[in-house]
Order: sequence, then C-alpha cells, then structure tokens
Amino acid sequence: YKTAQHMELSWSQIPQVTIFDEADVTQLEELRACHSKKAKVVGGKLTISTMLVKIVSQALRVHKNFNASIDMDRKEIIHKEYCNIGVAVDTNRGLLVPVIRNADEKSIMEISVELFNLVEKARSGKVTREEIEGGTFTITNLGRTGGKFFTPIVNYPEVAILGIGCMFLEPNFKGDVRKKLPFSLSFDHRIID
Repeated sequence: YKTAQHMELSWSQIPQVTIFDEADVTQLEELRACHSKKAKVVGGKLTISTMLVKIVSQALRVHKNFNASIDMDRKEIIHKEYCNIGVAVDTNRGLLVPVIRNADEKSIMEISVELFNLVEKARSGKVTREEIEGGTFTITNLGRTGGKFFTPIVNYPEVAILGIGCMFLEPNFKGDVRKKLPFSLSFDHRIID
C-alpha cells in the first residue's frame, strides 16, 4: 500500500518526461565477467546494475540537475552534495528501493558487496527504514521480466530515474555481434529540459 501511495504522489507532483536509448555494453559486460569472481570472493555480486550505480554516481557529479530536488514553496532547486543511489528491488512485499550512500566515493567492489547485502535484506524483509531513505537518484531494472523500454516513475522527491531493459544481441555492419542495453530515463521536466 505504501508503494502505491508513493507512486501516486510522484505521478501527481512531477511533470515527467521519458527518453529512450540504448548503449553498446559489450566491453562493460566483458569487464563484469572478468571481475565477477573477485566480487564473489569479497562477498558481493558484480552485475550490470552494480556497475551502473558507479557510472551513474560519477555522471551525477557532472550533471548536477539530475542529483537534485525541487522546493516549489521556496521556488528553488536544491542540488545535493552527495550521490545516494537507490536500486529498485522486487520483493514479496512489493518494490523496495535500498540506497547506496555516497556511491561516487566507493569502488565498484565496495558497491557490489553493499548492494548484494541490501538486496538480500530487502528480499528477506530485514531492510531498515534508514536503508531505503535518502536516495537522490534511482536505478530500476526490468530484469528477467523481458522488454526493452518502459516509463519508470520518478521516485519523489528525486528528479530522475534510470530504467534498464533486458540486454540483447545485435549484429553490426562489421559482421560481429554486440551486446546492447536499453535505457529509459524519466525526469522532472521542470528542472531538466
């Protein structure tokens, strides 16, 4: 019920726009596969979502309007000095969004361990309120449900959310096959245009 209330609030408060694109992640996937065992050794799991937490957190340092909130009463944009990335997790209790705090200051291996533990806690019902609050940007993944593109709803009071579709193979003009990842970026049009 809480998730439904929050989604309704987001939809009613934020004029949302979604853009769709895809990226060649062939080399990123090779890098992930190469370091996957190392992540397991340290107690994590190296996934594309884990790597995107790091990539997005670095991008937010440059594109500050995506790492903000808006205060309509005071008519101001509040730029965050920290990058707390939420990652949506499907659980038996509904969608939960545990948060990796200061993701821009952590290594990919640190993120892999923290995210692995948070996902396990969310799915087992042991995640705390503090672990799902304070996000500045959210990443959501269609996972195994299939599909390339969708329109993720911005996680209020954040101003943007990145949706990841299912990776697919695409041949190119050179005769090889590339791994492509579809992206759906929804954002608050009052701040980002």
